[in-house]
Amino acid sequence: MTRDELLTRLVALIAGRRPDRVLRVAIDGPDAAGKTTLAGELARALAGVREPVQVSIDGFHRPRHLRQRYYEDSFDYERVRDEVLTPLGADGDRWYRPAVFDHRRDAPVDEAPRRAPRDGVLLFEGVFLLRPQLRDHWDLTVYLHITPEESLRRAFVRDAAMFGGAEATRERYLARYLPGQQLYRELADPLGRADVVIDNNDPARPYVRRWPGSAVIEHGA
Repeated sequence: MTRDELLTRLVALIAGRRPDRVLRVAIDGPDAAGKTTLAGELARALAGVREPVQVSIDGFHRPRHLRQRYYEDSFDYERVRDEVLTPLGADGDRWYRPAVFDHRRDAPVDEAPRRAPRDGVLLFEGVFLLRPQLRDHWDLTVYLHITPEESLRRAFVRDAAMFGGAEATRERYLARYLPGQQLYRELADPLGRADVVIDNNDPARPYVRRWPGSAVIEHGA
């Protein structure tokens, strides 16, 4: 299917779910899978349908000295629940904080609370969102699948300048990110648990591997 067709399907799926309160949508997937891009596209596509609220797991890093193991201890999931998912849940007051930590400065941030609209849509994107600490707090989960090889290929384009070149990027991905994602898949089974699974190896021609009510609605290359 085309990218526009995918977005149209996702908007239709989101539009009527839990119209009486904030709908909490997780956009999960490996590093460089296209999570931020999809969240932005969905936010624009939802304009005039339901008001989007965009949040990233990147705003909930733990301090650098605690981030020794990528999957195990990179993010503060208690703060994710307390500052975002619980207040935007069925019994919450809709006051949330979009970030609590700046990982580039390695310092806390004092983001003022914001109030989500009553029928808004939380588009929360990031890695490891279907791990046990978070999985019961989502109303809809989307997992973008790409192969480890594609993740590394995109990393050379996206991350080389930040990490100091292609070789440094390769070393970082092979030592940290790709093993962390493999561990996540083994322990949390995001591909088996997500409501929607999208193969995003070719972003221009994504295809759906799982959709609510149907195991697979499209095969493709």
